[in-house]
Amino acid sequence: MLPFNFSTIKDRFNVLVKRAQMSQIFATTGTIAAIATAVVPQQGSVGIVRVSGLQATSIAQTLFFAPGRQVWESHRILYGYIRHPQTQQLVDEALLLIMKAPRSYTREDVVEFHCHGGIMAVQQVLQLCLENGARLAQPGEFTLRAFLNGRLDLTQAESIADLVGARSPQAAQTALAGLQGKLAHPIRQLRASCLDVLAEIEARIDFEEDLPPLDHKVIISEIERISADVSRILATADKGELLRTGLKVAIVGRPNVGKSSLLNAWSRSDRAIVTELPGTTRDVVESQLVVGGIPVQVLDTAGIRETQDQVEKIGVERSRRAASAADLVLLTIDAQTDWTAADQEIYEQVQHRPLILVINKIDLASPEGVQYPKSINHIVKTAAAQNEGIEALEAAILEQVQAGKVQAADLDLAINQRQAAALVKAKTSLEQMQATIVQQLPLDFWTIDLRGAVQALGEITGEEVTESVLDRIFSRFCIGK
Repeated sequence: MLPFNFSTIKDRFNVLVKRAQMSQIFATTGTIAAIATAVVPQQGSVGIVRVSGLQATSIAQTLFFAPGRQVWESHRILYGYIRHPQTQQLVDEALLLIMKAPRSYTREDVVEFHCHGGIMAVQQVLQLCLENGARLAQPGEFTLRAFLNGRLDLTQAESIADLVGARSPQAAQTALAGLQGKLAHPIRQLRASCLDVLAEIEARIDFEEDLPPLDHKVIISEIERISADVSRILATADKGELLRTGLKVAIVGRPNVGKSSLLNAWSRSDRAIVTELPGTTRDVVESQLVVGGIPVQVLDTAGIRETQDQVEKIGVERSRRAASAADLVLLTIDAQTDWTAADQEIYEQVQHRPLILVINKIDLASPEGVQYPKSINHIVKTAAAQNEGIEALEAAILEQVQAGKVQAADLDLAINQRQAAALVKAKTSLEQMQATIVQQLPLDFWTIDLRGAVQALGEITGEEVTESVLDRIFSRFCIGK
C-alpha cells in the first residue's frame, strides 16, 4: 500500500467540512431546553429540565439561587432555589448540574435543573427557561447536536434510541454494545480498507509511469474479503429486528381448551379470566414476556367458533385477525377430547403461519394419547392449570426462532433497517466492481463502484449523510433526548 494515503486525508477533511455545514444548519437557532424525564401526575420523585447552548449558563444564573459560597464551576452540583427573575417568587427547591463544553453530552454548555417530580414544577421551570433565552428542543435535538459536534457517530446515536426503547435485557445489552462502538468500529475499518484500495487505484491513474503495475490479484482478494465482512454484518439484520420489535405470539383454539390458563401460567399472573364456561374470553388479552432474551407479546384470543352472540362474534373476528398477524401461532387443543372438527377448521385457517400445537390438559388425558394431523411438526404438551410444560413451550418457541436462522443470545451487534439498506448498497457496489475487474474495464470504472461502497458505508456511521436522513433518524427520539 502507499505510504501516504491522500484519499483518506481528503475524505476526513470532507467529513469535517460536512459536519460543520450541517452544524450551522441545525444549530444556528441557539440554546435549547426540554424536560428530560417522564412527566406523570403524582409519580416520580425527580424531574429534570435540560438546557444546552451558549446561553445555558447565563439562564441558570438568572433563575437559580445558590445560598452560601457554592462555586459555579463545571461538573459540580449546586443546591438552591429556582425563582422567577422578575417577581422573585419561589418556583422550586432544586439541584443544578453544570457541565461546561466540551465535557458534556452535546459538547456545548449544558445545565440541568433537578426539580421535584410530577407536572407543575418541571413545566414552570421549562417555561422560565423559554422566557429567558432558550427555545423548546425538537425531538432528538440534544443527541443530534452530540452527533454534529463529533461526540457520537450515527450508529451510537441510533443505539441511544434503541437503549431507551429496549424491551428486554438482551436488547438493552445489544444497544449498549452499539453505544460503545462495536458496530461503528468494524464499519469504519471496512470503509478505511475501501479507501486504501481506492488510493492504490487512483495512484496508478495519476502516476502510472512512476509506480509499479497494479497487482490485480491483491485487489480482487481484498475486495472479496471486504465483501465477506459486509455480508457477515448484514446477516445480523434479522437479529436486530427481532430484539427491537419482539415476537408476536397468538394463542388460538376453540373455547374452553385452556388458552387463558396457558397465558396465566406462562405470564405468572391472572391476566385472563379462567372459568369452566366456554366463551369466557370475549376480547384479545395481551401480556408482555421475555423468552431467551427476546421480547414476546402474547395474545390470548377468544375461542374461535360459530356463535349468535354479537359480542362474542366480534371477539372471534378479532381472534382471527390476531392469528393472521402473529409471527407465531400456538394452536391449543384439549387432550381430553382429542382432535375435533372444530380444531381442524381452526387449523385450516392458521396452518399457513408458523405454528406450534399445544396439547393442553395432559394431566386429564386418556393413556392412548391424542391424534392430530401428521403435517404438524412442532408439538408441546402442557397442563397449564398445574403450571406444567411452560419450559418446554419456551424451548419450542426458541427452536422455531432459531430455525429461521435468528439467534436470540450473545449478540454483540445487530443492525437496524437503515443500516442494512446501506450495507446492501455497499455489497452491490463491491460486486459490481468485481464484475468490472473481470471484464477488464479501465481503472476509472473500478473507482466509480468503489466510491459507491465508500459512500454507503459512510452513511452508516455518518461520514456520508444528508439532512433528510438526519431528520428521519432523530424524529424518532423523545424531545428531552
